[in-house]
Amino acid sequence: MTVEQLSTPPANVLTAAPTPKRRSPARIFWTVVAFLMLCALSAAILFPAAWMLSTSLKVDTQVYANPPVWLPNPLRWANFAEAWKLAPFTRYFFNTTLYAAAVVFGTVMSSALAAYGFAKLRFPGRDLLFGVLLSTMMIPGMVTLIPQYILFSKLHWVGTYLPLVVPSFFAGAFFTFLLRQFFMGIPAEFSEAARVDGAGDLWIWWRVIMPLSKPALATVAIFTFEGAWDAYVGPLLYLNDERLYTVQIGLQFFRTATVVQWQYLMAAALMVMLPIVILFFVFQKYFVEGSAIGSGVKG
Repeated sequence: MTVEQLSTPPANVLTAAPTPKRRSPARIFWTVVAFLMLCALSAAILFPAAWMLSTSLKVDTQVYANPPVWLPNPLRWANFAEAWKLAPFTRYFFNTTLYAAAVVFGTVMSSALAAYGFAKLRFPGRDLLFGVLLSTMMIPGMVTLIPQYILFSKLHWVGTYLPLVVPSFFAGAFFTFLLRQFFMGIPAEFSEAARVDGAGDLWIWWRVIMPLSKPALATVAIFTFEGAWDAYVGPLLYLNDERLYTVQIGLQFFRTATVVQWQYLMAAALMVMLPIVILFFVFQKYFVEGSAIGSGVKG
């Protein structure tokens, strides 16, 4: 009998299965505590949405009932149609969609172009300039609100969409930083191969970097669209013509100095929220992938 035969166990010998580790009582306790805390946090987050849905289906007498009515009977689905007719929401939705699309286009293009310069180009003072750009994130938006209004007023832009759209074509610090981190994860071999073929920086940015950055660009587009769709202060400040109102300003139609039509307000608010919810679920894949900035490019 050889040494190999002696060291090799017989085929019919069964090895004992590993004994499963028992969780300690302390670990079980903290797991239960964490689960209960997550449930409580989820309930706190979902509570306003549940109240909105419940109120949107109530009749007048149930809105101010005490104790509150959580399950309206009957369910008044007509509140949604009436809320749509009480205010010109068709125009408001069109205005908001047009305005948000312009802001998304300007933000994505300008931020991507600036990010490409900071990530792929070499020029004197690049890092210093990028640091100055990031430092602008520390300035509260309300600090620049009055100077911006004075500037746009002198340009005679008040009463138009220009004060809301034009700033988006000047790259913002946050999205420039986000895209720069993603662009830095793209291997330089892609750009070098294009340069060998005679491509310039603009061609490389548009035909090489942009197609490889779809997850990050989709993330920027989602955040920008959500911000433009939910914007309230800007449209309220600059749009003084009712024909230019956005959906957020249109919601104020159901609030007067004496009464608030809560059932119509909540119904309209749910309709205003719907595009954002649909947008997130449609682009959820890109949103999750784009959250891992700087992870590189998949083959």
